[in-house]
Amino acid sequence: MASKAITVGVGIPMIIVGALMAWLWAPIEADLQNQIELVGSIIGILGVVFFISGLFYTKEPVMH
Repeated sequence: MASKAITVGVGIPMIIVGALMAWLWAPIEADLQNQIELVGSIIGILGVVFFISGLFYTKEPVMH
């Protein structure tokens, strides 16, 4: 069973923010374009990682 809180609450917003930074904000800033693209790409990649980990997250019972 997937965790919707991780997938929808963290993964998807990080992907969107990273894409917006890399595609929209970076071309506007000529001096810091490479750094903004790098940070936006890293945020997007981490968003994909959180999205995938949210899909595979399950609560397992603790065995005593």
